[in-house]
Amino acid sequence: MINVTKEAAGWFKNELGVQEGQAIRFFARYSAGGTLHPGFSLGIGIEQPVSPGTISEVEGITFYMEDKDLWYLKGYHLNVVYDQIHNDIEYTYETDGGQH
Repeated sequence: MINVTKEAAGWFKNELGVQEGQAIRFFARYSAGGTLHPGFSLGIGIEQPVSPGTISEVEGITFYMEDKDLWYLKGYHLNVVYDQIHNDIEYTYETDGGQH
């Protein structure tokens, strides 16, 4: 459910100081806007999994979403890519039928 490119993992290391062996949690948070669920967007935190619903490991970093937050991705796969132009990460959501 979560696909993180090596370049995006590098961004987490450079921008947030995340090191191998640490974990990045993606979670649903209240927010203005949001493309997948209006009123919600993805938040990130550096914390170890408690009850992970989905996990992906890239460049020695564990990327995950807790089971209680999986509703946010229901029917979608999360792609985390690095945007060179803006020196930032970008989220895209994909179903079997294409991107959202």
